[in-house]
Amino acid sequence: MNQAIHPTRLAPAAQRGIVARTQGRGHRGITRLVSPGDLGELIKPFVFLDLFRMGASHGMTGMGMHPHSGIATVTVVMEGAVEYYETTGQQGVLNAGGVEFMSAGGGVWHGGSPHGDAGVAGFQLWLALPKEDENGPAHSQYLAAEQVQSSGPARVILGSYEGVTSLIQPRAPITYLHVKLRDGEQWTYTPPAGHEVAWAAVGKGTLAVDDALLEREVAVFDEGGGALQFTARGDTEFVLGSAAKHPYPLVTGMYSVHTSAAALMQGEAEISRIGNQLRSAGLI
Repeated sequence: MNQAIHPTRLAPAAQRGIVARTQGRGHRGITRLVSPGDLGELIKPFVFLDLFRMGASHGMTGMGMHPHSGIATVTVVMEGAVEYYETTGQQGVLNAGGVEFMSAGGGVWHGGSPHGDAGVAGFQLWLALPKEDENGPAHSQYLAAEQVQSSGPARVILGSYEGVTSLIQPRAPITYLHVKLRDGEQWTYTPPAGHEVAWAAVGKGTLAVDDALLEREVAVFDEGGGALQFTARGDTEFVLGSAAKHPYPLVTGMYSVHTSAAALMQGEAEISRIGNQLRSAGLI
């Protein structure tokens, strides 16, 4: 066994325990690990998380045009490549290691499909936007793998970690990491002060956390200031998030999450307006 230790900080004595875990619900190529009506209430602003595998062999060849408002979507591509397109005018191909950040604001439509024959796999996360941004202009950033900086085994997708700062900086205090550990490697993550929310989701391999073994599932940690310690059982790949807790209720529509019924109504009206334009143009 290849043993290695990659601590990021000295861990305090107190450590966070697991308060909830699930392998989610699978349908075709998508495993839904978090939704606003379940674990999303525990870990908001992280309100939705899919582990996806798209391609002919998974019975899912893409996601057609669909709307969002009030959230940001964050996609981390683990394998393959995905073609993307959205009503902001952005379109292109995101290869393995690439990151998508799309702030839907007051309303946007987007879609995607595997690029090439190999299919695509990764995580898609939804973030509940702060009140100031939930009905603001839609905008997006796309990072190639080489634009995502790392600290040890952790790639910094959002926010800052161990002196490394992502090119993507949401308004809210959020850290989102993509971590790869080899068999037997250990790694410790100490969330920044004020990050009451913390969770991890395993995409490949098995992750030992205290007495639990996590495999293709998400674990939510208790609120507090302690560290998180992980050990890989086999080569393992996972994502991890920590943040200050979103202070607003989650008011949800079919594709939207807002802070109030009035904000949701405004977002859904804009979604409908854009949808009518797309239908008139024969695009949906």
